[in-house]
Amino acid sequence: MRSNRGQNASLPLKIAAAGGLLFLHLPILLIFVYAFTTEDKSYQWPPPGFTLQWFSIAWNRPDVWSSLALSVQVATIATIIALVLGTLCAAAVSQTKFFGGEAISLLVILPIALPGIITGIALRSAFSLFDIPFSVWTIVLGHATFCVVVVYNNAVARFRRTSGSLIEASMDLGADGFQTFRHIILPNIGTALLAGGMLAFALSFDEVIVTTFTGGQQMTLPIWMLEELIRPRQRPVTNVVAMVVVLVTFLPILAAYYLTRDGDQIAGGGK
Repeated sequence: MRSNRGQNASLPLKIAAAGGLLFLHLPILLIFVYAFTTEDKSYQWPPPGFTLQWFSIAWNRPDVWSSLALSVQVATIATIIALVLGTLCAAAVSQTKFFGGEAISLLVILPIALPGIITGIALRSAFSLFDIPFSVWTIVLGHATFCVVVVYNNAVARFRRTSGSLIEASMDLGADGFQTFRHIILPNIGTALLAGGMLAFALSFDEVIVTTFTGGQQMTLPIWMLEELIRPRQRPVTNVVAMVVVLVTFLPILAAYYLTRDGDQIAGGGK
């Protein structure tokens, strides 16, 4: 049978692909354009002029830096928690067989399938029930609920493609659990964990809904952006900050893509 791979796409297919890309990315491009506009009260099209003044204004605003620092802090801690818990859950589900294993896997994945507002209401109710004051840690716990899922999905897929005979051979040769993890398991799942961690960081960094219910008076960068949009002046500052958010979230996702696209090539997987 003759393969169609390598043949040129038809013109309607190219037009459809271009239309889909424009639909997805044109609003993001508008953010970049409005970051340079001279109009500070509304979004005029075309912009009346272009300027770089909003970058210096955003740079010198302490509230931008404080909210950015909080977002980075929360995303970092939530990612670390997700890496530990997600990896342990993936190892337990994929490397052992026990009654209810599939149910546990479903429960681990469930938080990311639920609407964010449901997760936020549930967490807020739990914090109120146990008299837990809102702080950075309540935001971290809220973000960790879905960050764990991202790491788990990456890790469990890689665990299931890793040959169990490698672990058995390592044990037979006298290696202890730590040595087996360091020299056998970690090299095989390392890129999956790195990709999962990057995606978890990106998701946590731009989370809004869960943060609204768990943050109290704490203001992360996305929450700061929402409040700034209500103000009538200096709206381009919000677009400047939005550019930073796009870049911060785009780079980890791009790196995760390149790290996992060759994920089928697992050491020892074919032995």
